[in-house]
Amino acid sequence: MSKKLVLIDGNSLIYRAFFALPLLNNDKGVYTNAVYGFTTILMRILKEEKPTHMLVAFDAGKTTFRHETYKEYKGGREKTPPELSEQFPLVKELLDAFNVPHYQLDQYEADDIIGTLTQSAKEGDWKVKVISGDQDLLQLVSSTVTVDVTKKGISEVESYTPTFMQEKMELSPEQIVDLKALMGDSSDNIPGVPGVGIKTATKLLKQYKTIETVYAHLDDISGKKLKENLTAYKDDAFMSKQLATIDCQSPIKLSVHDIEYNGYKSNEVFTMFKELGFQSLLEKMDGGEDVDTTEKLEPIDYVTVEEITSDMFTGNEAIIIEMLEENYHQAAIEAIAIVNENNKYFIPTNVALESPVFKEWAEDAEKKKYVYDAKGTVVSLLKRGIHIKGIIFDLLLASYLINPAENNQDIPSIGQRMGFNEVQYDEKVYGKGAKMKVPEQTIFAEHLIRKANTIFRLKREVEEKLRENEQYKLYKELEMPLALILGEMEYEGIQVDEARLEAMGHELKDRLKKIENKVFELAGESFNLNSPKQLGPILFEKLELPVIKKTKTGYSTAADVLEKLEGKHEIISQILLYRQLGKLQSTYIEGLLKVVDDSKIHTRFNQALTQTGRLSSIEPNLQNIPIRLEEGRKIRQAFIPSKEDWVIFAADYSQIELRVLADIAKDEKLVAAFKNNLDIHTQTAMDVFHVEKNEVDSNMRRQAKAVNFGIVYGISDYGLSQNLGITRKEAKSFIDRYFASYPDVKTYMDEIVQEAKHNGYVTTLMNRRRYLPEITSRNFNQRSFAERTAMNTPIQGSAADIIKKAMIDLHSKLKDEKLQAKLLLQVHDELILEAPKEEIEKLKQIVPDMMEQTVQLTVPLKVDYAYGDSWFDAK
Repeated sequence: MSKKLVLIDGNSLIYRAFFALPLLNNDKGVYTNAVYGFTTILMRILKEEKPTHMLVAFDAGKTTFRHETYKEYKGGREKTPPELSEQFPLVKELLDAFNVPHYQLDQYEADDIIGTLTQSAKEGDWKVKVISGDQDLLQLVSSTVTVDVTKKGISEVESYTPTFMQEKMELSPEQIVDLKALMGDSSDNIPGVPGVGIKTATKLLKQYKTIETVYAHLDDISGKKLKENLTAYKDDAFMSKQLATIDCQSPIKLSVHDIEYNGYKSNEVFTMFKELGFQSLLEKMDGGEDVDTTEKLEPIDYVTVEEITSDMFTGNEAIIIEMLEENYHQAAIEAIAIVNENNKYFIPTNVALESPVFKEWAEDAEKKKYVYDAKGTVVSLLKRGIHIKGIIFDLLLASYLINPAENNQDIPSIGQRMGFNEVQYDEKVYGKGAKMKVPEQTIFAEHLIRKANTIFRLKREVEEKLRENEQYKLYKELEMPLALILGEMEYEGIQVDEARLEAMGHELKDRLKKIENKVFELAGESFNLNSPKQLGPILFEKLELPVIKKTKTGYSTAADVLEKLEGKHEIISQILLYRQLGKLQSTYIEGLLKVVDDSKIHTRFNQALTQTGRLSSIEPNLQNIPIRLEEGRKIRQAFIPSKEDWVIFAADYSQIELRVLADIAKDEKLVAAFKNNLDIHTQTAMDVFHVEKNEVDSNMRRQAKAVNFGIVYGISDYGLSQNLGITRKEAKSFIDRYFASYPDVKTYMDEIVQEAKHNGYVTTLMNRRRYLPEITSRNFNQRSFAERTAMNTPIQGSAADIIKKAMIDLHSKLKDEKLQAKLLLQVHDELILEAPKEEIEKLKQIVPDMMEQTVQLTVPLKVDYAYGDSWFDAK
């Protein structure tokens, strides 16, 4: 029977995933983009390849046996960003969870381990698949060995067989080392022969097969300069071949028979995904739905209600409004369960919604209700004409505040953490994905009753925990009132001018066509503008622009490359604009039109997601509309008031996080700058560059601004260097000079790290907690990340607390003043309202006053406001 061996180049794929995906982090603040990308590839491999044997090979360190031949091997590489290096241990933990063997060997590279195992697999009936992010391993291709190379990001691969290589590259696998010998490899600092690129090298090898034969026929080669270079750099060429050759006899201490793969245990992977926050991958997991720590449950008594009567209620009830879809704006209510001290009721949807007794109870603020997800409960019933009131307990919000790092905040998980294992996971009861459905009524009713019962039984214990953590006030006076306000805001939605959006779409399409034609005119020919393979030769061969970066398959035309070329040719700015507008068209214009419902957009605010306490928004994400580009800002023209003679009123905090930093750090210079209403970025530029105010130019201020906001977000020298397009050394110098200028900020950051190590968590202005177990980790990268998180969480979290309190104060004030104005959106530090024109004068006084006075800091809070016929005009 044939055996299937899969060998993965770990370092290569992790690097590829890191740079292909946005710099994401999970609820614990741990960077996860490389882990997520690598895991996506791994799961695809397991599903498609079905390996019988498997290994992920890693490089052991910076020094290898190749450095003995050439000290500069892989020299000049940027130091691995800490945001990436801290993910390597997580990848290895994940491989352990998947039961996938991994291995590294001192002085050798992953390629050598893979090559040696490939060589040993030639003995016997093996099929071998090698997977990598680059083409170094193509020399291993044979009739039994296929090498898959990730082609675009992490989602596409090209499978190299001898036939495919001949068709695509016109070379055999054995010639790959000769190709490297001639053209070199900048990524590995293999010198090759100057002036010899892929075309020349391929031409020579097609004719002479090997570099040995090339040099044997040196006199026959045409081209004076080529011949001179080949002659002058002969030693480099042969050394390059030696460096590029994979060692297939490396002294590894395992064989192909030692790396058998027998599948993974769902439970371990499930737990790891939950910890990492990989919700989307949970759905793709085979067997994940079988994970359930509940024992076989005892039967539970309940009553199926055919008619609701007032004597069912005690005034203290837990209620579950059960919906299978996450988006409660669209989801059907499958049934309702109510539990109180006397009884447990399963209520079919129509029985509840058609009952005046149920509506009267739901809308009675004196009747206390306990729920899971107050916001979703409010919206789902408002859509059915019932405005539920009297919600005094929300299990979701309470559990989130106790530990926002917990990725799974569903009812069974919360129950299990509290020692109450009496309800199964929804996946177990309903299935998942396309197979999700309501089971037969006995199972369904029991499940709902258990959920409601868990809420009812845990209320006291959960509230005691909040009091113990000194978070009850945060829960009761901030998060709970806010949840009810957000529910009303979501239900209200924001009016959208669909015709305007569609017109923008047509305008953008016309604009894109004109830009495309302009690019073709500048290039002197037509081509596929979306194809880097076609774009590269146009830019770097035909137009002879300087090559910034090469990939394994040609020239890089990534955004960072094109940005460095701006100003060198008119075509570059046109291509960058084309890409920006293309994304705007597909993601935002078309994306928003898809979710308009009855001329309104009803976003959902995530209140129990981020560890800093900030709200986020989904379906659609209205916090992410790109406004740096004029065309992006214009999308806000489509967001309009819902009534005639009304306006959109927008108010936002000015530099709230920097003001919070000044308050927390008590830095005299920072505090004075805000008290004296100075431009903080100009002030920082003066301090960092040691210049007078009139000497600060726009570039200095831009750099100072990046440093100011970077400090708040715990930015590293790598992150700042990427933002400003400078070297990491320069970025580090900026950060050092900043701390020298604002020493109390540095003192605060040092002290908060020590406080986090002592307590295990940090807190915000209103006592929101963020636990940092990694702060005492022996792993340098994990510990460093936790330290950065300790520094910035009190700042970001306190800013989030402030705007949440402002929303509550403003909502209350609008009602007290009997104004018609309504809160519609919260976008970062900005509140969006709609109001009749006659209320504008009052709003100009009320809104900034409520927002600026909501808390008292040592520096003043400042709010800017504007209003107009659309969100765009309110600027």
